[in-house]
Amino acid sequence: VRFTLTAGQKGDAPQAAALIEGLSAEVVMADAAYDADHLRQAIAAKGALAVIPNNPSRALKYPLDKHLYAQRHLVECCFSKLKQFRRVATRFEKTARNYRAVVTLAAIVLWMR
Repeated sequence: VRFTLTAGQKGDAPQAAALIEGLSAEVVMADAAYDADHLRQAIAAKGALAVIPNNPSRALKYPLDKHLYAQRHLVECCFSKLKQFRRVATRFEKTARNYRAVVTLAAIVLWMR
């Protein structure tokens, strides 16, 4: 499991390529915000299947395995569980280093349960 912190005004999609770099996977799931040709190519280069819904503005539509995409709710449930930790949800930490540590500890607690 990997995560990275970014500024609040930055998008998540530019971080995706760095997060999947060096990891092996059969399937990479993401929401429509991650629908970019360069990311799909990086996923295909790994030999993995990209399960990403098409952005509505995309001219060339890619097929989507809806049954597989339905499993993405597990990721959303994980975020919900992380936000049950007050310090994660409210972001009281003043530095990125401390906030990263709090998120890491919360993830470890969830993993150990």
